[in-house]
This record gives sequence, structure tokens and C-alpha cells, in this order.
Amino acid sequence: MMDVDFLPRHLLVLGGSYIGLEFAQMYRRFGSEVTVIELAAHLIPREDADVSQAVADFLKDEGIDIRVNSKVVGVEKKGNDIALSIATGVKQSQVAGSHLLLAIGRRPNTDDLGLDEAGIATDPRGYIEVDDQLRTNVPGIWALGDCNGRGAFTHTSWNDFEIVAANLLDDDPRRVSDRITAYALYTDPPLGRAGMTEAEVRKSGRPALIATMAMEDVSRAYEKGETKGFMKILVDQETRQILGASLLGVSGDEVIHCILDVMYAKAPSTVLRRAMHIHPTVSEFIPTMLEDLVPLR
Repeated sequence: MMDVDFLPRHLLVLGGSYIGLEFAQMYRRFGSEVTVIELAAHLIPREDADVSQAVADFLKDEGIDIRVNSKVVGVEKKGNDIALSIATGVKQSQVAGSHLLLAIGRRPNTDDLGLDEAGIATDPRGYIEVDDQLRTNVPGIWALGDCNGRGAFTHTSWNDFEIVAANLLDDDPRRVSDRITAYALYTDPPLGRAGMTEAEVRKSGRPALIATMAMEDVSRAYEKGETKGFMKILVDQETRQILGASLLGVSGDEVIHCILDVMYAKAPSTVLRRAMHIHPTVSEFIPTMLEDLVPLR
């Protein structure tokens, strides 16, 4: 997809998650008509529903056709177009476009590495099985990056290298389980994520606190005229440690790191709440948000 040197007249995107949405918005801004079809009840289904809805809203505002809770049950050629037959509940419909992007997940390209010859174990999807320090089942062989299924991001792949190098060369027993989930969705505005989602915190049953702030209340966002989105932080009610955050808005992919670093330090949220941040920035409102924590109900 990165090598496409033409503009699709109508791009159909099957899969409304990170890759699908980034390309959908990109090609819509290039000038293509874009339709996104997602099987789940809302876009980016691993995110909280309020985050997903906010993303859907600004994509729709740009003219992207969003179809959720929709299953593609047929694909056929119709003249010069590709036609998708879609089932949404009991309703059947069809949408035709000039090009189709499949963005519904990946398999690792491990089947041609000769792993069976070396006796290296893989799981049913083809990922190389590793322990907490990225060793395979064969002594002297480690697996790093996308092939081990432990992240599939550039930053997790680099961290895989750091873990293996530390164990091999520095006698430093670093582990995969030491790292905190963190990633970004690079739409405009971006989503910065760290730790648990609100849904995951609720599912855990632990007492928690929550704070939210609309980006339209952030002076830097207002100054830039980029006020779409909101910020949300979750805190353990007893320990006051930060459990997770979702920052959807201008600079969310950068601001998330001030929260992530406090999480790695295992410091209570009060440390960040009492910090003095620089004005005018988006980050300056993180301590302000933490002043307004309320019980998660």
C-alpha cells in the first residue's frame, strides 16, 4: 500500500482498526472516496467505546463512510469495480469501489524460515513461541520483533533487542513483562495510549478513579484550532498509581509519555498532580485533570 503511485477513485477498507483508519483518512485527504467496513460494533474495538465514537465522528466529518457491525459475505468483480456484499444484522447491502485494502490483521512470515529444521516451536498462527526473556525452546536462539507476537510495533521490536542484549551482554535480567502497553493511532488528531483501558479496569473489578477533559478546554488546542477529542486517565483508588490513559487529541502521541514515565517509576499520581508543567502546552493540563479524579462507577 505504501508503494501505490495513483489515487484510488473509491477505496474500500476492510477493517476499521489502526492501519485501516490511518490509510482511510490519508486517502480521503488525498481526494479518494473512502468506505470503512468493520465487523465489530465500533471502530478500533480494543479501545473504549467513547474513544472509538470520537474517532468515528471526526472521520465521518471528513466524509468517510463508516460501516460498523458489518460482515463482508461476498466479494465480486463488477465491471471495473470491486463489489462487497455486506451483512449488517439481517440487513444485506452492497458497496462498490475501485480498490480494496484488506486491513484485518496479519500472520508472521515464519513458514519459510526452516524453523521445523531447527526444532523451533511456533503457535497455531505461526508466531515463534518465546519466554519472558525472548528465548525460544531451542537453547541459543532468541526471537525478536513481529515474529514473536509480543507487540508488532517498531518500539516493541526495539525493546525486544534491548531485552535480549541486556540478558546476553550485561547480565541484566530484563523481561517482556516489565514493559507497559503503549502505542498510538496516527490519525489526525492522534490517539496516545498507555496501560489499561477503562473497559479493562472495569473488568478487573478494582476500585478506581477517573478524570476526563475535552480538548476544547485545553488552551494549546484552542490556540491551534485543533479541539477535537478528549483526554482520560484512570487511577487505582487505593495505591493512587496510574492504571492507564487515553489521550485523543493534538499531541496526544507525545503527551502520553509524561504519564507513561510516571507509570514506569511506579510513583503515585499525586507526584504528577503536583508537578508544574509549562504553559501553553497540552501537557500542562495533565496535573489539572488529576485534581478532578472521581470514582469510576
